[in-house]
Amino acid sequence: MTPAFGLIIVGDEILSGKRSDQHLPKVIELLSARGLSLAYANYVGDHPERITACLQRAFASDDMVFCCGGIGATPDDHTRQCAARALDCELVLHPEAEASIRERMQDIAREQGMAPDPERPDNVHRLNMGRFPAGAAIIPNPYNKIPGFSCTGAGGAMVHFVPGFPVMAWPMIEWALEQHCAAFFHRSPHTEQSVIVFGALEAALTPLMERIEKMHPAVRVFSLPSVDHPRYGRHIELGVKGPSPLVPAAWQDLKIGLHAFGANCGPELVRRP
Repeated sequence: MTPAFGLIIVGDEILSGKRSDQHLPKVIELLSARGLSLAYANYVGDHPERITACLQRAFASDDMVFCCGGIGATPDDHTRQCAARALDCELVLHPEAEASIRERMQDIAREQGMAPDPERPDNVHRLNMGRFPAGAAIIPNPYNKIPGFSCTGAGGAMVHFVPGFPVMAWPMIEWALEQHCAAFFHRSPHTEQSVIVFGALEAALTPLMERIEKMHPAVRVFSLPSVDHPRYGRHIELGVKGPSPLVPAAWQDLKIGLHAFGANCGPELVRRP
């Protein structure tokens, strides 16, 4: 079975509004390109107890979760430590992470025209970014070689930890998808077809929606109400979505049902994610 996909975004800067979250739309895009969808997203500030509780819930599930942010080694980075607490294990220096970080030390020294000095205090501190929960697997970082990591929980969940910087996080998430989720990809074309319905109430249209889903179990019905749309005003966007070959029949049955209902229908829309 395809797991539910979740997203956890860590950082006070998002909740305070200092930075706008870019991860949510990008993860939706990366999943959609593979025929997958995001089931939920959680935002949590730099508060160790809350981060730990959030990760405990993730590890207790059987979901596939991506966690962005807080895996550095500054005082406001808590995600690595919280992951270890959530798994009830120790942080240990991962040997592959150590090797990658030492490569990064050498790169920095070359960029600065200096001889590498692994015992310099800032270099010793950098190794803390390779301390992951025991048993973790690394996620390569093509931007600066400082890896992320993946851990599996008792419930079967796999949580992938990446930095908060989009330039690093997004290729790392894509790598994790290709490495760990390829069996769940469903890249056959999907289609959404919908219509703007004026003046109707969702409750009145619910029996029709339920009937369409019963008649076409592989297709999902969706209803998006709006009260102040700049063009259509108060309306409902009512439609069906699913595998492209199966959508037309459900769409025709939906339109027949709306006609029988006497709905006041406006423009029709087609989307192919």
